[in-house]
Amino acid sequence: MWTKCVSELCEELGLRPTVFYRWQKELFENGAAAFQSQERPHRQVEEKQKRIEFLEKKVQTKDEVLAELMAEAHRAKKSLGEL
Repeated sequence: MWTKCVSELCEELGLRPTVFYRWQKELFENGAAAFQSQERPHRQVEEKQKRIEFLEKKVQTKDEVLAELMAEAHRAKKSLGEL
């Protein structure tokens, strides 16, 4: 069984106890994230891909509407004899 205190271990390792306690605090505050499933980044990629597909469809629709409006404007100018 280990019976050394933190200060003794830190001295042996050349580490300041304040650094050890800062690391310990970070572990207690954020350590659970290290054990969470790796599913989350995959889900984020899927969500971003869905967003990209949605925006691509939106741009395509906009291009189609714009082309239609330009064709109408061209026909209107032609019928008015402006071309």
